[in-house]
Formats: sequence, C-alpha cells, structure tokens
Amino acid sequence: MPYLLLALAIGTEIGATTLLKVANGFTRLWPSVGVVIGYVLSFILLGQVLKSLPVSLVYAIWSGAGTAAVAAIGLALFHEPVSWLKIGGIALVIAGVVALNLGGGHQHS
Repeated sequence: MPYLLLALAIGTEIGATTLLKVANGFTRLWPSVGVVIGYVLSFILLGQVLKSLPVSLVYAIWSGAGTAAVAAIGLALFHEPVSWLKIGGIALVIAGVVALNLGGGHQHS
C-alpha cells in the first residue's frame, strides 16, 4: 500500500508542476488552483508513505521520478530543447534512485 500511495504522490506532484507552467506565474486562476491542490495532496500522500518507509528512499523516488517525468513532459508538451547533457542528467537521477534502492533504502524503519 505505501508504494501505491507513493505513486499517487508522484502523480499529483507531476500534475501540479506541469500546471505550474500553465498557470503563467499564477496569473491564470484554474491552473493556479490545480497547482495548490496538487502540491497539498502530494505532500499529504507523501506524509502517509513516510509512516512506513524510510525518508531517504521515499524522497529519492518521489523527487527522482518527478524530475524525470517533468523533464519528459517539458520536452513533449512544451517543446523545450533537448540535449545529450539533459538526457545524461535525467539518466543520473534515475541511476541515483536505483542505487539508493539497491543500497538497502527499501528496509522499513
């Protein structure tokens, strides 16, 4: 169950961050409302996950998956420029999350 909640926390964070771009500096009402609701919901879910999983693992997965997904969304939806350096950076984020998992971060506290 904690991993399902973590996936939902990641999804809401990705949605909120994407809406942050659409909100145009909080000048558009409904995307701005979506940003606030998305981040609040993401942190509530994250708090629930932290009751049963270690913070080092949870935060690495939450931030790493969010970063990689938002970067991909930026490329696909907002036509942001892509470079080998950007792709390498995303790969390093993913590698870091994998390393934390392999290093025993999955043990319950």
